[in-house]
Amino acid sequence: MTTETMTPGEAVRTAAPAKQLARLDAELKGLLAALIALCMLAALFAPNFATAGNLLDILRQVAFTGIIAYGMTLVIVAGEIDVSVGSAIAFSSALFGTLAGPFQLPLWSAALAVVALGAAMGAGAGAIRAWFNIPSFIVTLAMFSALRGAAMLMTDAIPIPILDESFQVWGSGAVLGVPVPVLLMLATFAVFAVVASRTAFGRSVYAIGGNAEAAHLSGIPVKRTRTLLFALTGGLAAISGLLMTSRLGSATPSIGYGVEFAVITAVIVGGASLSGGRGSMLGTLLGGLFIVVLSNAMVLLGVNSYAQDVANGIVVLLAVLVRTRVAR
Repeated sequence: MTTETMTPGEAVRTAAPAKQLARLDAELKGLLAALIALCMLAALFAPNFATAGNLLDILRQVAFTGIIAYGMTLVIVAGEIDVSVGSAIAFSSALFGTLAGPFQLPLWSAALAVVALGAAMGAGAGAIRAWFNIPSFIVTLAMFSALRGAAMLMTDAIPIPILDESFQVWGSGAVLGVPVPVLLMLATFAVFAVVASRTAFGRSVYAIGGNAEAAHLSGIPVKRTRTLLFALTGGLAAISGLLMTSRLGSATPSIGYGVEFAVITAVIVGGASLSGGRGSMLGTLLGGLFIVVLSNAMVLLGVNSYAQDVANGIVVLLAVLVRTRVAR
C-alpha cells in the first residue's frame, strides 16, 4: 500500500477553491437570510404584501429581468458587461411588431426571427469586443443608443397592437396558477445553472474571468467564448422583449428603460464580481428577488419613486462593501 503526500503548492491549490466555495456558500446563506427578513418586515408593515396576487406579481416582475440576468451572470463572471439589454428589449419588441404588422409574417415566424437576430447582434457585439479588443462597456454602450433609436425609427415611436390571444398567453397566461414567464425563467435558471457548474463552457467562462491570458495559454478559445456570451444575452433580451410585448398586448418601442440596471443589480447583489471570476445563478436569483421585493414593499408603503432609486443604489453599494469586507 502506498501513501501519496501533497506538496505545499498542491495543498494551496486544493485549499483555495474550497475556501472560495465556503465563502460563496456563506454569502448565499446571508443573502437568503436577508431576503427572508425583508419579506417578514414587508408582510408586517406593507399592506397587501402577503396576498397571493401581489406575490405572483413579484414573481412575474422577477421573471422578465431574471431571464436576461442568468446570461448576464456569465458575462460578468467573464469580466465583461452588457449595458445594451434594455435597448435590445425595445428593439426586439419594435421589430416583432413590424414583422407581424406591416410585413404580415406569422407571429411565431416573426418571434423566431427576432430571437435569431437578437442573438446575432449580440454575437456581433461580442466579436467586436473579442477581435478588436474594445472594452465591452464601450461596445454595448454604442448598441444601447443605436438599438433604442432603431426601435423608435421602425415604429415612428408609436406602439403596434398585437391582439392574437395565443401570443398573449406567453406574457399573461398561467399554468396551474403559475405565470408562464415565471416558468420560463425557472427553466432558464435550471439550464444556466447546469451550464455554469457542469460544462466545459462554464468552466471556461470562470477561467477567463479569473485570468484571460492564462486561460488562453491553457487552450481555452477566449475570443469565441466571449462572442458566444454576448450572443446569449442578445437572444435572452429578445425573448424577454417578446414576453413583455405579449404582456402589454402591443409592440412598444419605449419599453425596457432601466432594465440593464435592474439586471446588473441582481447579478451584483447576488454575489458576482465586476472584475470577473465569481458569481452564481442561485445568487442572481436571490439578488433579483431581493431587489424586486424591496421595490414592491416601498411601492405598497407609498415611498416616493425618487427615494426608491436612492434605496436601490444604497443596496448595491452595501452589497459590494459587505462582499469586500468578507473577502478581506
